[in-house]
Amino acid sequence: MSRISGRPAISNEHVYGLSLRVARWREGAPGTPLLFLNGIGADLAAAAPLLAQIHGREVWTLDMPGVGGSPDALLPYGAPTIAAVVMEIADRLGHMTIDVAGFSWGGALAQQIAIQFPGRVRRLVLMATTPVMGAPGIGWAAMFDDDMLASGLKIQTATPLGIAYQSAAMAGWSSIGFLSGLKNLPALVLMGEQDGVMPACYGEMLADQIDGAVLEMVPGSHLFPFTHAAAISARISAFLDQPAAGQQAAA
Repeated sequence: MSRISGRPAISNEHVYGLSLRVARWREGAPGTPLLFLNGIGADLAAAAPLLAQIHGREVWTLDMPGVGGSPDALLPYGAPTIAAVVMEIADRLGHMTIDVAGFSWGGALAQQIAIQFPGRVRRLVLMATTPVMGAPGIGWAAMFDDDMLASGLKIQTATPLGIAYQSAAMAGWSSIGFLSGLKNLPALVLMGEQDGVMPACYGEMLADQIDGAVLEMVPGSHLFPFTHAAAISARISAFLDQPAAGQQAAA
């Protein structure tokens, strides 16, 4: 029996030489499923308190290579490769159209998926992330901020190789120049008011690049999706449940 919040169904998917642990909450629920992509080094157990509270749809996530229940990759990988791996898993789950939410490193991967697989993503939620990834290891300063320490949240440490490959996959990555091509893709950008790792300027860059994106500042620092899980899960659900623009006009 799973001890992870919400007791998701756990499986292992073998794709392109990788073995990845996958968790699914409310498996088979009607509606568009939500894929959540976590931050660097964080496993699905860390995201579970947030994901277990997003109701009314299937929610799924996975451990990246070398994180949590996924063994190390044998070779380094790049952003396009890991995006293709994730979407292969979506295909196996029967998810032709998905909503995607990404946090920090996972927010960059969420952008990569939306750009690389046009038409497959219905709605996009980007949290504490950026269109330009800098030095490897970005995000680790958040492990020691006051918001994190006060929460008592525990995030499982990845293997050294897992961290190295995950960092290298996004080193020098940028979505600038590509995000403007995401026409008619509703996007919500959430940034923490006290985030010293991904300041508000990165969210402003995202909102400027994505036509019609909504930018909101929320309480908390870099780990706000986990330290303020109830409020963030409610905001994500409200965004995903909004009728499409055409439906609003018809109403």
